[in-house]
Amino acid sequence: MEKVRYSDAELAEFKVIIEEKLAKAKAEYNTLRQVVMHNGTNDIEDTTPSFRTVEDDGAFQLSKEEASQMAQRQYKFIQNLEAALVRIENKTYGICRVTGKLIPKERLRLVPHATLTVEAKEMLAKQGKN
Repeated sequence: MEKVRYSDAELAEFKVIIEEKLAKAKAEYNTLRQVVMHNGTNDIEDTTPSFRTVEDDGAFQLSKEEASQMAQRQYKFIQNLEAALVRIENKTYGICRVTGKLIPKERLRLVPHATLTVEAKEMLAKQGKN
């Protein structure tokens, strides 16, 4: 018989992964919000976090617009992770919303807020292009 949902133990394992990612995402979001709110004010520029790039290894200040866009993406990621926690509580976590099949553990470990199997995602992408 094909497995229709993850066990409580498996769901608990995913919950830990999601909560860790959520804590990091919230910390990053708060940092970005600080950059957005304080960018351009002389009095606290010394305390504004600087982000480093691999290319030039020099510190640079994010523009207010860049920080705002990054903060918006981070906020959406946080919402997706929180929705995944709700699915864990409902015991519907890891079930593809299109096919009803279990999303493989490997995919969920990489993208813990996934709601589609790779096949369903590709199928939807093809439909969108036609």
